[in-house]
Amino acid sequence: MNIYIVVSLIVIGILAGVLSGAIGVGGGIVMVPLLLLFLGFSQHEAQGTSLAAMLPPVTLLAVLNYYKAGHINWKYALIISATFIIGGYFGSKLAIAIDQKLLKKIFGGVMLVVSLKMIFGR
Repeated sequence: MNIYIVVSLIVIGILAGVLSGAIGVGGGIVMVPLLLLFLGFSQHEAQGTSLAAMLPPVTLLAVLNYYKAGHINWKYALIISATFIIGGYFGSKLAIAIDQKLLKKIFGGVMLVVSLKMIFGR
């Protein structure tokens, strides 16, 4: 691991953390594309590394700030979390079985649809 890689990882982590804390995005929208572009990861490596980086306690302090401000619905969060575990398991199995080129196109398409909906939607 050279200095470029270390600095890139630090920048990716800080940027993902700031954007995650500020607007609720980090892994898929920030970390995955940056790992692909700056470090030459495969789509599978970028997604897996992003998921590994987001394991608790990565979001602990951000959650604490939102909790103190009264902006967390714990009942909803627990339901999402429990089902996210199940969905993450099956989604990762599916992603691993898909060719990297197709997976990259699916990833880009999802980001494009979401961004267009957020820009032009209500």
